[in-house]
Amino acid sequence: MKSSSNAGALATIITVFFFWGFVAASNGIFIPFCKSHFNLSQFQSQLIDTAFYAAYFIGSLLLWFSSQLFRVDILNKLGYKQAVIAGLLISVAGSLLMIPAVGSGSFSFILSAFFVIALGFSLQQTAAQPFVTALGTAETGAHRLNLGGGINSFGTLLGPILVSLVLFGNLSPEAASSATVESVDTVYYILTGVFLLAALLLAVAKLTKVHSTEKFEPGLGALKFSQLRWGMLAIFVYVGVEVTIQSNMGALLALPQFGGLSTAQISPYISLYWGSLMIGRWTGAISAFNFKPSTKKLLMIVLPIVAYIIVLLANYLRGNEITNLLPYSLCVAALIAGSFLAQEKPARMLFIFSAGGILAMLVGLFTEGQVAMFAFISGGLCCSIGWPCIFALSITGLGKFTGQGSAFLIMMILGGALIPPLQGYLADVTDIHSSYWITVFCFAYLAWFAIKVKTILQKQGFHTNQ
Repeated sequence: MKSSSNAGALATIITVFFFWGFVAASNGIFIPFCKSHFNLSQFQSQLIDTAFYAAYFIGSLLLWFSSQLFRVDILNKLGYKQAVIAGLLISVAGSLLMIPAVGSGSFSFILSAFFVIALGFSLQQTAAQPFVTALGTAETGAHRLNLGGGINSFGTLLGPILVSLVLFGNLSPEAASSATVESVDTVYYILTGVFLLAALLLAVAKLTKVHSTEKFEPGLGALKFSQLRWGMLAIFVYVGVEVTIQSNMGALLALPQFGGLSTAQISPYISLYWGSLMIGRWTGAISAFNFKPSTKKLLMIVLPIVAYIIVLLANYLRGNEITNLLPYSLCVAALIAGSFLAQEKPARMLFIFSAGGILAMLVGLFTEGQVAMFAFISGGLCCSIGWPCIFALSITGLGKFTGQGSAFLIMMILGGALIPPLQGYLADVTDIHSSYWITVFCFAYLAWFAIKVKTILQKQGFHTNQ
């Protein structure tokens, strides 16, 4: 394709990154609504994340088994564009299924609808990431994926605010009790429309078929690389801790010592958490550009501040009180310092931010009130660079098994399905505050992985930029 066609293709395909973030982050608002509406335990409420993220694993696993059975790379045969369209249509079916599910009053029916929506996401994500990488040279592939990550984070910022607006209308204490099944239906009618629009845009776009040139090779060859095996567990833990921090936050902020916030009132804090991921990812994306060192240093200070202001502005436009969010600027300053210490090296960056995550979670566990609340929310800053760092380190040196290794890593999004309900169970048998100890252990593994994978790659002869 010509470069202009590449730009058009990239602009079109990148829209699905927004929807992944929008829907996933909106679960943080929808979970406490379901908990109240269906009188669920904390463990049961976290089954929404289980259904959602298990679909990523099962979808990727089914795709891999099918490729093994028919001895053909199904995605490569179908084409990335067509696979993304198919995934969007599956998500359309799930969104439409959610409407009778909510009306039925059956929580298991709702979980089934969430599963179908995310099954479509699984196919979209498996196809869209190599699609974006293929729209240009391999050297600039990371830049395009970083752009996708930034758009994804923008979706995570807007999702909780817009869904709260549709569900509750405002942030008054009475708003949550006035939410109706009809307002939930409206959310999913809107999602159905945007999924269909994205599929239509892709379908009518005149794009050259983009597919992998890697020859299909059956078996588990990629698993012989230890960096991939440890990396799969790291992706599992990373997705799990990223999701569980915010999924259980509604119950945490309802405690008197954390403000006793109502369901509707948590949206600015959920959006700040997902906005933290955007702040970190925008900062991390700077290294993908060929700026002068002095320009990079300046942007590493300015860009996270701009992103933080955007988070505040989004909440202000929503009508949220933003003065309560201003002390979080100290956490943003800590992110800037960590970025300078990391020196653009993925293993070092992962270790620094994971160590920061351990510290933040411990502060949250041993304090209460605003200090603890912002400490837990800052877990978003600590998670922000996790995916690109783990992914890049895990597939380094895989050669012809890179595609297979990437598929295995995407399967490990399963962590988002299992760790949140585990924390929910811990909250039920202890208390919601103490249940956040699980996040300490997650960040501890990520810090260990950063050290381990650097040693593994050095032994394999990869000594640069780790």
